[in-house]
Amino acid sequence: MFKRILIANRGEIAVRIIRACQELDIETVAVYSDVDAEALHVQLADYAYNIGPADAMKSYLNMDAIIMAAKASKSEAIHPGYGFLSENADFAEKVTKAGLIFIGPSAEIIRQVGNKDAARAAMKAAGLPMTIGSEPIVNNEHACNLAGEIGYPVILKPVSGGGGKSMYVANNQLELISALNKVDVTRSPFYLETYISEARHIEVQIMADTYGNVLHVGERECSIQRRNQKVLEESPSSALTPEMRTTVGAMAIRAAKSIYYTNVGTVEFLLDVKTGKFYFMEINPRIQVEHAVTEMVTGIDLVRRQIRIAAGEPLNKKQEDILFIGHAIECRINAEDPEQCFIPSPGHIDFYHEAGGPRVRVDSGVCAGMTVQPHYDSMVAKVIAHGRTRGDAIKIMRRALAEYRISGIKTNISFQQEILNNPHFCSGNIDTQFVYKRMTPIQEAECEIDNENKKYYSQG
Repeated sequence: MFKRILIANRGEIAVRIIRACQELDIETVAVYSDVDAEALHVQLADYAYNIGPADAMKSYLNMDAIIMAAKASKSEAIHPGYGFLSENADFAEKVTKAGLIFIGPSAEIIRQVGNKDAARAAMKAAGLPMTIGSEPIVNNEHACNLAGEIGYPVILKPVSGGGGKSMYVANNQLELISALNKVDVTRSPFYLETYISEARHIEVQIMADTYGNVLHVGERECSIQRRNQKVLEESPSSALTPEMRTTVGAMAIRAAKSIYYTNVGTVEFLLDVKTGKFYFMEINPRIQVEHAVTEMVTGIDLVRRQIRIAAGEPLNKKQEDILFIGHAIECRINAEDPEQCFIPSPGHIDFYHEAGGPRVRVDSGVCAGMTVQPHYDSMVAKVIAHGRTRGDAIKIMRRALAEYRISGIKTNISFQQEILNNPHFCSGNIDTQFVYKRMTPIQEAECEIDNENKKYYSQG
C-alpha cells in the first residue's frame, strides 16, 4: 500500500480523497492555488504545496507543477479526483513517466474512451447497442447532409468532451445551423447522434482490477439535469425491472472487459422510455461526482477501492457478494442563484450549518468563514440521504435540506427542494427533460457576467 499520495484537485473531492487516505493510514499531499491557501482540503492534508495563481490553467491544470510537487513531497501516487486533469491522458502518461502511480485507468484507456468516435467503434465491436452516430463534421453543409441521413431530431456533441457540455439538440435544419453557429467544428471536432426525446440517463458503476476481474456496483439514475448538467442523482433507478438491471449491468461489464479497463469507472447509457431499450453513451474513466449514492446502497467505499486497485490489490469479491440495500438520493449544492438564471454566486460564507441526523451524509469542501472562489466550479457540497425505500429517502432529503443553512452566498437549495416536492418526481415520472417540462418555467437565456474580464456561464 502507498505511504503518501498527492491529490491533484481541490474542494469537495479533494476532501473526500483525503478522508479515504486517512482511513487507509496514507499520508496526503494537497496542492493549492494562491487563492486556496486557506481552503479546507489544504487544512486537512498532511502536507500542502502552492502550484500557482488562481487561474486554473496556471495551477490545477499545470501538469508540470503538480508532478514537481509530487516529486518534492516524495509522494508515490497521484489521485486526480474528477474534473481538471482526471480525464487527461497526457497527464496520466506524464505521471507514469515520472515514476509515479496514476490512480485511475492507463493513459491508453483514457484516450480511447475520451474520443467518442473511437469509444463508439470499440463498443459497437463489443456488441453494445447504440444510437445512430455520424463521422466528425467538416462544415455546416456536411452537418446538414449527415442530419438528413440520420433523421431529426439529432444532438450535436463534441468528439472529445464530457460533463454534458457543448451539446445542442436540433429538431430541424434551422435549429442545427443555429447550434453550429455556437461552436467551431474546424477547431474542435463534433459529431451528430440520434436524439431520444424521452430518455432516462442510467449509468452503471464498475470496478476492475489489474487481474482481469470486473464487477458492476449497480446503476444510478441521473435524469434530473439542467443544461445537460446533472442536478440530482439516485440509486437504484425506479425505472428498471430486475431483468433490465441484470441486462444493463452485464453490458457495462462487457464494455469494460472489451477495452481491458482497470480501476473504477462508469459506463453510461440512455434508456428509451418508449421502448425500454438501452443505448451506450460513453465511459467515464474516473470517480464520478455522484459516487456517494452507490456507496450508500452497497457499503463499498469506491475511493478506497480506487487506491487499493492502483496499489495492485485484487478485488477479492464476486458479483453475488455485492448487496444493494435501500435507496439513496444525492443533491448537488451549488453556489448559484436560481432566481437569476443560476448565475454563479461566489463570496464569503458568513454562516454555515450542515444538514445532519440519521441516514444523512454531507460531502463538503467548505465551512463557515471560507470564501467560495469565482475561478472554479460552483459546487460547494453534496447532500446524500439513504432510506429503506425511495419515498423514505425523499422524506429524509427534504428534512436534511430544510435544516441546511448557508448565508453570505446564494445556493440552489430551494431549487432542489422544488424538485423533491414535485409530484412527478415523487412518482418516478422523470426523464432528462424533467426540469423543463415539469417544473416552474426557468429563464433559459444565456446568463453571463463579466468579472475581471472573465466570463462565467450558468451551465454550472
